[in-house]
Amino acid sequence: MRILIIEDEKKLVELIENRLKKENYLVDASYDGDDGEYKALTNVYDLIILDVMLPYKDGFAIIKDLKEHEIRAQIIMLTARSELDDRLKGFSLGADDYLTKPFYLEELVARIHTKLKKEYKMEEVSLSFHDIQLDTNKKEIINIETKESIEVVRKEFYVLECLLKNKNQIVSKDFLYDYVWGMDNNFSSNNLEAYISFIRKKLKAIDSKTNVKAIRGLGYKLEYLDDTIKE
Repeated sequence: MRILIIEDEKKLVELIENRLKKENYLVDASYDGDDGEYKALTNVYDLIILDVMLPYKDGFAIIKDLKEHEIRAQIIMLTARSELDDRLKGFSLGADDYLTKPFYLEELVARIHTKLKKEYKMEEVSLSFHDIQLDTNKKEIINIETKESIEVVRKEFYVLECLLKNKNQIVSKDFLYDYVWGMDNNFSSNNLEAYISFIRKKLKAIDSKTNVKAIRGLGYKLEYLDDTIKE
């Protein structure tokens, strides 16, 4: 799962980022409102940690824009403001949770776990495609028909997760790479192609008819290879 931190206190961002990476989350960071909103609108995140007081654009304005663009990520607001009116304003704009500074890091992590666990329970059915299902807890691909399963490593999991969330459309290489490796990494098509190859082999290993199809010049798409003989 992927998290975006929009916070101008760099030391705090570093603490949160390091802690979340220990929980195997993918983390991107932004230190001002304009850049943070751009990342939130152009990438897919499961959760956004959003400060209120930010350079260029405050958190209230950002959350309003995100909701207008129908961004579905869970949003936890961080702020030094503790007044009831500010909290109510954040919730009225669409915030899912609110944490006042200073706060305990473990409390933030616990709230993140709770929000994402709830979200994934709601989306569990959507993380499937024909004869396969992605078990988000055990990190396994399951053949729904035969009940065979195989473990996937972290990057394989995120590639599959992205493809399953966009299972009815072509996913570009750039989008996949940003989803799995983050915006601040240098793109290497060899890395992505290697993990696509690993996934294909694991799908075959559990006798799935699902395949990751390369669409030349566009990206990848899940396809179901139905071998039923048509008369």
